[in-house]
Formats: sequence, C-alpha cells, structure tokens
Amino acid sequence: MISEFFRLAFGNLRHRGLRSWLTILGIFIGIAAVVSLISLGSGLREAVTGQFGAVNSDTLTIQNKGTGFGPPGSTVVEKLNEHDLKIIEKINGIRMIIPRLLRVVKTEYNDISGFKYSTSIPLEQEQIDEMYSVLGMEVAEGKLMGEGETGGVLLGSDFVKDSESEFGKTIRLSKSIKINEKEFKITGILKKMDSFQLNGILFLAQEDLENLEGVKGEYDIFAVRVENKDNIEQIAGEIERKLRDDRKEKLGEESFSVQTPLQALSAVNTILNIINLIVIGIAMISLFVGGVGIANTMYTSILERTKEIGVMKAIGAKNSDILWIFLIESGLLGLVGGIVGALIGLGGAFGVAQIANNALGESLFKIKLDYTLLIGSILFSFVVGITSGTLPAYQASKLKVVEALRK
Repeated sequence: MISEFFRLAFGNLRHRGLRSWLTILGIFIGIAAVVSLISLGSGLREAVTGQFGAVNSDTLTIQNKGTGFGPPGSTVVEKLNEHDLKIIEKINGIRMIIPRLLRVVKTEYNDISGFKYSTSIPLEQEQIDEMYSVLGMEVAEGKLMGEGETGGVLLGSDFVKDSESEFGKTIRLSKSIKINEKEFKITGILKKMDSFQLNGILFLAQEDLENLEGVKGEYDIFAVRVENKDNIEQIAGEIERKLRDDRKEKLGEESFSVQTPLQALSAVNTILNIINLIVIGIAMISLFVGGVGIANTMYTSILERTKEIGVMKAIGAKNSDILWIFLIESGLLGLVGGIVGALIGLGGAFGVAQIANNALGESLFKIKLDYTLLIGSILFSFVVGITSGTLPAYQASKLKVVEALRK
C-alpha cells in the first residue's frame, strides 16, 4: 500500500513538472548554502588550525602587549628584557627559552624598496637548532645559518617567489639585499613551511637585527619549551604570576601575555564557531522560505485536486490514505530539494576552495567529503518538506466526499 502511495505522489509531482521544481527552489538553495558554508567553514578551520602545526604542544609564547598597530614590541609600554629572561629561567619545568625579535624592516633590491617582517635567529646553536626543528625550516637553496654567522639573511619561499613582481627582478642566492640601508648576503632560500606567515619573512642573526633596530637586551617574544607538556598550563600561570609581581602590575592589566598553544587554538575555534553559526542562520532563512513554498504548493494542489480527492474517497479511500499521499508528496519535494542542494553545495564548496587556493598560491583550503553532513542535510530537508505539508495534508484528508465532488 505504501509503495502505491509513493507511486501516486511521484506521478503527481512529475505531472506538475515546472511548478514542482520552482517549489523546491527555496529548499535546495537553503541546503546548498548550508552544505557549502559548513564545508568551507570546516576547510577554513583546518587551514587556520594547520598554522599552529609550527608550534609544538610543549611550547608556550610570551610576548609584549602592544598599545597600537604593528608587530610585537613596536608600540609597548614595557618591553620584554634580560631581567624578565632571568626570572623565567628560574622557574622549574622549563627546558629552554628562545628570545626573539620581530620587526618591520625596510628592504631594497634592484633599487626598489619595500617593507617586510624580519625575525631573529637566536645566539646559541642549541636554540638555533631548536628553532629550525620547531618551525620546520629547510633550505631549497644555499644553507641555514649557524651560531656566530652574521652579515647573511635567510629568505622565506614567498619572499623569493614574489620578488619579480615586487622588485622587478628575481632574487637569487648569493646576491645582496639591502635591509635598513645595510647590505646582507642571501645565504639561503627556504622551502615552503607549514605556516604561511613564515614564508614571506626574512631571518637575520640576532646581533644583526639588534644593530639594525638599535636595540640591546630587549625582546618581542620568548618561545618557552617545557620539559613536560602536561604541566604547560601550570608553568604558564607561574610565569604570568612572577612577571606580574615583578612589574607590580594588577591582574588583567599586564603589559605582556603568556599564551599556550591550547589557548591560541581555543580563541581561533571560538571565532570560527561564531562565523559558522551566523552563516548557518542565514541559510536557515532560505530553508524557512522553501518550507513556506512547499506549504503554499500543497494548499494550491488541494484546491486543484478537490474533485479528485472526492472521487478517491467515493471509491473507498480512507482519510489516512489521503493524508499519506499528500505527506509523501511534500516529503518528496523536500527530499529532492535536499539531494539537489547537497550536490550543488558540495560542488560549490570545492569550487570556492579551488579559487581561494589558486588566488593564495597555497593549498590551504582542503574540503573533505563529509557523509554525515550530506545525509543529515538531506534528511533535514525531507523533514522540512513533511512538516510544511502536514497541515495541508490534514485538511485534504478531512474533506467531505459530497462537498469535494461538488467543486
């Protein structure tokens, strides 16, 4: 019997052809939006969280709190210094501290100037090896710099890749580049790293960057490696307390920040969750409009088929039979809209991701086929269809035989 209801419902929808497709337009637009936006949101989450791959779970970051725009340390009240370094070194559970500078420098090549981020290579070889390992730094050309090597510079892969458009000439190994009006020999060109932020910067020996910036004994970032990653939150709290007490600062008014990888990731996830909720809310409006469209179509169908309903009842059809036929029709509208929308949404997500990757020149957005999302969205659209058709179907089932045959 149910199979017969499906056959009748499907035949009625096919008979109304164009009207049926126009009815499900709102549904499949809504489902396409939901699928594409959630898929892109997941891809964005992976792209952003993937940038934390360069930070080990046993490494925390201490940096100056800026009072304006610019890199860490450019506009701060009190900068990290040697005194802070000694305080942190005395805390139990710390394996290594790597002090770093991060500054904007003026670059000049082929008589064309620009501004780029530059960061320091630590003083000691053990710290240098640790930095290379944590950041995954390898050379595509030339060699990495070691302890005591000054006068050279390591360039990120994007810096070199974009050099022709920025400087009118491709930067080559062993050539010289001016940084803050001083010439440095290009010692190495780095391979592409996991973090896109690192691919466009320059790496200079700490002594060289200090001399260029006219600073000594002040830092922008401390990368702190702990002995046991399970204690990282406790150690972060201890560092924050001791630095705050030493600077005589109140809780919440610190001139520095101590951040663990988990905290950084949590903050990013919170932002991404908010973005996802907003875009899903917008997509839900389309689904609501689609549901109203189905209800309107079903009411119109009842008016057009009143005599047909009367005939079916006259030859023995029960109220429940009429109810099932109309419910199945509305459910099929939602189901077809869901399937079409899911396919369009998935295709759209892959298309947008490809365009974004081509524009960025990196494979950051990676859209994965999420069967739970696809099946869930299709089932949801089916439920929307049935829900939208419930009241019209109920009214159709309650039509009196005589009144229906009269119309």
